[in-house]
Amino acid sequence: MAQQKKIKNHIKADHILKNFWKDNSRFADLFNACIFDGEQVLKPNDLTEVDTDISSLLQFNGHAETIQKVLDVVKKTAFGIDFVILGIENQQKVHYAMPLRHMVGDAFSYLKEYNELAVQNKKQKNWRNSDEFLSGLTAEDRLHPMITICIYYGEKEWDGPRSLIDMLKVPERFQALVSDYKMNLIEVRNSEYLKFQNSDVSTVFDISRFIYDKRYDKINDIYKEQLIPSELGLVIGAITESQKLIDDAIKLEKEGGKMNMCKALEELEEKGRIEGRREGEIKGEIKNKILLIQKKSQRGDSMEKIIDDLMESIEFVQPIYEMIKQNPELSVDEIYGIINK
Repeated sequence: MAQQKKIKNHIKADHILKNFWKDNSRFADLFNACIFDGEQVLKPNDLTEVDTDISSLLQFNGHAETIQKVLDVVKKTAFGIDFVILGIENQQKVHYAMPLRHMVGDAFSYLKEYNELAVQNKKQKNWRNSDEFLSGLTAEDRLHPMITICIYYGEKEWDGPRSLIDMLKVPERFQALVSDYKMNLIEVRNSEYLKFQNSDVSTVFDISRFIYDKRYDKINDIYKEQLIPSELGLVIGAITESQKLIDDAIKLEKEGGKMNMCKALEELEEKGRIEGRREGEIKGEIKNKILLIQKKSQRGDSMEKIIDDLMESIEFVQPIYEMIKQNPELSVDEIYGIINK
């Protein structure tokens, strides 16, 4: 009988993460930990769903254009008789224009509310003078604040800008005059300082962080006897890009909805050990080639001869060869560190 082909579950990580954060308790806990240092300011029961589409119509000199912008999860919360709009943007990769994206997204939220208010004022003829008529707003009208958090799930450190000023090249004399726009960024891999109260959120962040740090012993110590909801396993699999965890979580969801993370991670840990050994082997091979280039260069061999002898590409040999010629005092480890920056 022919062996049945195993079918992968092709579920977009973005959809998994959006569904996770739609839960009011998790959403509130994220903002309380990130914005209010763990103080329970936001209450889950005070949150209501808001349209994630904040696209706006831009008009300038008679020209109009609709600009599309959709956030991942948006909610609003009441504060007295007013409310605040809160948004989450999920990010799997480093984005070097993220502060600008956040500024534009928040501005679109304000522009959308402004347009709605202007239409309402026009319809109800709320104007008292020409200034209000031309503005579209009355002197008492106020927009509601928009606070957006960017959650970065990637394994590598965030090396991108964290505010608008980080993206600008500003002459020193003008620095005090340029308006900045700070981004609210959370990195999962550096989230141990966050004071979560919701067990789902803390479990997802903790296990994902331990996986990135290859601290499987820590996961085993904390979660050895625990069965966690398969939904959380699915989210952790989406964050760490582990197809194995995603497949296991979906399978267990059909069989009862609980999973043992230690057992699920055994195969992942073994894969990490294999990859670690292979990385070490590759590092050793490269260092050996650097040593050979160094010896041949010191002996007076030309770059062309070294390329022929080692059967390596010019792209690999040339920067190492030139570095050795210009800095003969550099060690193999120092050269390796420079070319792998």
